[in-house]
Amino acid sequence: MPKRNTVQRRQSILQRLSEQGEVQVEALARDFETSEVTIRKDLATLEKSGMLLRRYGGAIPLPQELLPEDQPSQKPELSQRKQAIAAAASACIRDHNRIIIDFGSTTAALIPELNRKQGLVVMTNSLIVANAIRELENEPTLLMTGGTWDAHSESFQGQIAEQVLQSYDFDQLFIGCDGIDLERGTTTFNELLGLSRVMASSAREVIVLAEADKVNRRIPNLELPWDQVEKLITDERLSDEYQHQLEQQGVQVIRVTPEQI
Repeated sequence: MPKRNTVQRRQSILQRLSEQGEVQVEALARDFETSEVTIRKDLATLEKSGMLLRRYGGAIPLPQELLPEDQPSQKPELSQRKQAIAAAASACIRDHNRIIIDFGSTTAALIPELNRKQGLVVMTNSLIVANAIRELENEPTLLMTGGTWDAHSESFQGQIAEQVLQSYDFDQLFIGCDGIDLERGTTTFNELLGLSRVMASSAREVIVLAEADKVNRRIPNLELPWDQVEKLITDERLSDEYQHQLEQQGVQVIRVTPEQI
């Protein structure tokens, strides 16, 4: 099979997953003529985007309970929900705010919304976010954490990044998550938790952006406990019961629908 660029390869992985019901790292690396490390990065990125679920040695489609009940294919709806969440997050930002944007597909959806704001200062640990900010016409001031590049999360992490953040004071942090534990807080597959917690301690307001299907996903690593989170912006699929539980933890919950964009 001829070599393909990253986007083409990941699209082909999703197609194969749809056709076969599962994929294996070893077979994908052989067929796409690339390394198993590269394939694992592909699967990690696709999982973070809500496109699949990794299993030992490969990946499977998302379980049915994580899919919208009336949507066999969630890709367009996911995109619309991310945009709606991003629009609601933008409404929380005032001109001249100093904000942090963590890596992630949902937080990256916030970037186009920033064109409507003036005088922003934006810190990020994500090259994807940084490159998108550089393209904005209103030219926010861009700050990078620096640090050690983590290929798994495609972001900068480590002590240097933490030290840089600790020397600033921010109005808001916009951060995603891999899962939502209603009792404990946000959870993540990423074992590098230090920077997320420093980001939260450096901001006056922590706003989590996450789709509702992340509630009750079983993920081992607690990222931010609820006492460090002010707001959760999610979509209309979050039940009233779950919203009440989160509000009992002191979190303001904002539910949006794709029609709001």
